[in-house]
Amino acid sequence: MHRGRRGGRCGAALPQRPLGDVVPQEPPPASPRLPRQRGPVKGPNRIAGGRFVAAILLLQRPRTRPGGSGRADYNSHQAARAPPFPISAPGASQRPARAAASWYLALLGLAEHFRTSSPPKVRLCVHCLQAVLPRKPPARMEARTHLQLGSVLYHHTRNGDQARGHLEKAWLISQQIPQFEDVKFEAASLLSELYCQENSVDTAKPLLRKAIQISQQTPYWHCRLLFQLAQLHTLEKDLVSACDLLGVGAEYARVVGSEYTRALFLLSKGMLLLMERKLQEVHPLLTLCGQIVENWQGNPIQKESLRVFFLVLQVTHYLDAGQVKSVKPCLKQLQQCIQTISTLHDDEILPSNPADLFHWLPKEHMCVLVYLVTVMHSMQAGYLEKAQKYTDKALMQLEKLKMLDCSPILSSFQVILLEHIIMCRLVTGHKATALQEISQVCQLCQQSPRLFSNHAAQLHTLLGLYCISVNCMDNAEAQFTTALRLTTHQELWAFIVTNLASVYIREGNRHQEVSMCACVCVHFASALCLKPR
Repeated sequence: MHRGRRGGRCGAALPQRPLGDVVPQEPPPASPRLPRQRGPVKGPNRIAGGRFVAAILLLQRPRTRPGGSGRADYNSHQAARAPPFPISAPGASQRPARAAASWYLALLGLAEHFRTSSPPKVRLCVHCLQAVLPRKPPARMEARTHLQLGSVLYHHTRNGDQARGHLEKAWLISQQIPQFEDVKFEAASLLSELYCQENSVDTAKPLLRKAIQISQQTPYWHCRLLFQLAQLHTLEKDLVSACDLLGVGAEYARVVGSEYTRALFLLSKGMLLLMERKLQEVHPLLTLCGQIVENWQGNPIQKESLRVFFLVLQVTHYLDAGQVKSVKPCLKQLQQCIQTISTLHDDEILPSNPADLFHWLPKEHMCVLVYLVTVMHSMQAGYLEKAQKYTDKALMQLEKLKMLDCSPILSSFQVILLEHIIMCRLVTGHKATALQEISQVCQLCQQSPRLFSNHAAQLHTLLGLYCISVNCMDNAEAQFTTALRLTTHQELWAFIVTNLASVYIREGNRHQEVSMCACVCVHFASALCLKPR
């Protein structure tokens, strides 16, 4: 039975590594997510930006091997495609081993045939892999087969218990085998994902920590697992632990001579600091990142992607500080960078340093991200027509991408763009269109529990603003009250309270009006005290 990848992942994508791949000592490439703006109370710039960082944190994907499909699971760090069959099987130098290799390769060949069929014949693929285990193969064959079974079951079926059992066996057996890093750490990575999917985060964390501890001699895997654990902490909103891990990763990348991956770690840490509003720490970090990016000489696409990452943070840092005019030079550079990237050809030349086998976002996703940042600036600057123009372009691009790519980041981009354009419609008086677009946001959020959790407060706030626009004050009060209960973010809270106070003013509820205004005054007084000078 086929299924989509749980937790908002792409169900159509196949496992990235063919089943018969025997990887050499060096690990294969595999994959390792802005602040709020200030403006008037009903300005079209307050809601969507609040969750922007969470949507794009730690999206480092692998560079694929030459001859691969070029596709990768950008969220889950899946290994890239490799040659379909091994050149030799383990132990092929002796006659009994050659006999073992014959049946092993035959079963792998059949499994690979069924896996790559259109549509994939997952059940037959699993049967072929299961047929390897009763013959008591050598430990390396057994561990790799358990990993392949676990991967297929995890990505293409609902048999979570069986997938977990096979991945646990692969992890256990591979730890006893020297120089077997690809199976060992991929099993740990997939198993931790499965634990998180089953809400067993407390089980996933120790597993990742152990894998990180024993992977220090394998730069690629060590960096990838650090990214993965940092992302896990970020999803739990434990940003302090995530920042600590990213700092460790940056120092490790510096020690192994990977300035590129060091920049990825530091830029990711910069995003988390923006989420925490530690602006005094953000500025020196961005200055350091800018120096690293400019001095690094390597693959042109990787260099330009680092520059895009850096400029996105710089633009949103200015927007968060309310410095709309200061954004323009950075935004112009950002738009020039994305034009440069679109003209570059990715020749799939792998870097010599295995720690450099990461990439932030695919070109197409970066293009949408630049549109989104431009919309954020246009809304805050009051250029509503320009905001609508770029939103339409971005949504059109998203629709094309979603036909080929089910990455959850695309849904996050779409929700944030719709949140901005809904506020624009309300300001310009297009209420019916705004309501239709609110319905689209609801449908998108229903498809992903995590997306709904991240945007529920914003959604109720948008409904409250719509209710104000059609003079339904009782409904507006109910929506704002629900939004207050769902948000923990200070700026969104202040925005909701301010609009709720306006509802009470219109209703003539003097007591509630005074209470809400007092809350707003306390919030802004606190913000002024905490604002860096």
